[in-house]
Amino acid sequence: MKELNPTASLDRQIIALKEQQREEHLALNQQVKIVYESFKPSNLINSAVNEMVQTPNLRNNMLNNLIGLSTGYLSKKIMVAGSTNPLKKILGTVAQFLITNVVSKHSDAITNKF
Repeated sequence: MKELNPTASLDRQIIALKEQQREEHLALNQQVKIVYESFKPSNLINSAVNEMVQTPNLRNNMLNNLIGLSTGYLSKKIMVAGSTNPLKKILGTVAQFLITNVVSKHSDAITNKF
């Protein structure tokens, strides 16, 4: 049956749309709260740490890079050794870069030998 009063039909549609709007507004508020919580610095740090701990390949790569960086830094300190010569400092930086790259790429082989 078709409704004879178009005003009553419109009123029901308006009420239904207002209810739908209220539900969508509540859902949006909940989503904003979730996003806000996830962007807190403590939660960002916790999620990053959890991801590192749970990913063995990432942890291994970080260890390799740490070994490479430390050996590169130590090699530069040994080469430059407090020198004020700019050429020696540049060569020390180049050596640090090269040694860091080589050691971080081949750190598994290096650690297996020890």
